[in-house]
Amino acid sequence: MMLPNEFPQSAPIPQDVAENLESAQVTRQFYHELEYRQAFDGYCHWYYQTAERHRKEVQKMRGDINILGWFTRRK
Repeated sequence: MMLPNEFPQSAPIPQDVAENLESAQVTRQFYHELEYRQAFDGYCHWYYQTAERHRKEVQKMRGDINILGWFTRRK
């Protein structure tokens, strides 16, 4: 009779089960990598759009009249 805190001897894992576990791990790693790359591509797309918008804003600001410069102009 086995007591509740005793465990039976562990048996070796059959080869087909080990292959299935390995395949599942590789699949999980693949989807993790895919998700990471998609997130990175999304970040890069957002970054380039933001940088382009900032460039346009800077060009527009350079064309604006510098009102503050009228009051702080030095001779």
